[in-house]
Amino acid sequence: MGPVLVTGAGGFLGRHLVQELLGRGYPVRALVRPGSNSKLCQLPPLTSLGVEVREGDLCQPASVQDLAQGCSAIIHAAARAEVNPARNPAVWEANVGGTETILDLARQAAVERLVFVGTANVFGYGSRLQPGDETRAYAGMQYGLDYMDSKRAATDRVLEAVADWQLPAVLVHPTFMLGPGDAKPTSNALLLELYRGKLPGYPPGGKNYVHVRDVAVATVNALTQGRIGESYILGNQNLSYREAFALMARVMGVRPPTRPIPALLARLYGAACDVKALATGRPAQVNSAMVAVANDGHYFSVQKARAELSLPQTDLEEAIREAFHWFKAHQYV
Repeated sequence: MGPVLVTGAGGFLGRHLVQELLGRGYPVRALVRPGSNSKLCQLPPLTSLGVEVREGDLCQPASVQDLAQGCSAIIHAAARAEVNPARNPAVWEANVGGTETILDLARQAAVERLVFVGTANVFGYGSRLQPGDETRAYAGMQYGLDYMDSKRAATDRVLEAVADWQLPAVLVHPTFMLGPGDAKPTSNALLLELYRGKLPGYPPGGKNYVHVRDVAVATVNALTQGRIGESYILGNQNLSYREAFALMARVMGVRPPTRPIPALLARLYGAACDVKALATGRPAQVNSAMVAVANDGHYFSVQKARAELSLPQTDLEEAIREAFHWFKAHQYV
């Protein structure tokens, strides 16, 4: 069995993917951006875990031309998840251009399976009573976020490869991930903001949350489970922001935000931030696209992934607790 190539291996999810693969006895080849491993000083080097590490940039195909040779499978988790500023050509280059590079490498290496890591935001969301699922058409274009738009385009590129040249790909789409080991930090920065009392209130919307380890387990399961060309939303609990912030605060032993932020007030603040960013040439604290997302309820069903990828469902409280303990152990708080 050849190694499993993991792109984005130095990231929050990527690290958990590597650990899950190693725990199951898979040999791993990890792609990281040049110099990225040394920047995450709170984490052990991937080489110390017995991983073959390659440095390269998927936006520069010449730097990764033999990356997948000898690999039996690829998990493509590399992406730029930046939403501020809302429009950013580098996000398109990484998410679409990088995916196109991986598709070329997968074809050249004739891998047995490619697992593409997308985002649940490429599907239409729903209400708590009728959550969105994999059958709902993309609804994110209304926000004007290059991150969402580029991930939808990258998803389409993978599906085209499945149809055009029978790429053996399975697509997984995580919701909002929480858990330990977020060294940058990325999604778990929300916990730090809440702990430090920097959230003035809660917006009217909500989202689906999931333990990062559950995502890693289901993603590795997709190497041998799931149907070719099918997409699977990887998530767990649908919570309003008020509910989520209250749970996070209770676990961390702090007071939750108690003031609701009306949607209109949030939109006005977002518009003001856009003007400030335009005047200064630098992103403001938020932008109008981020505000629009927070005003909506991005709720999803995960029944398909539970049935076909054996997606675990760790309670969100455990994910928060593990993330907070990791932050404390590494002196983030």
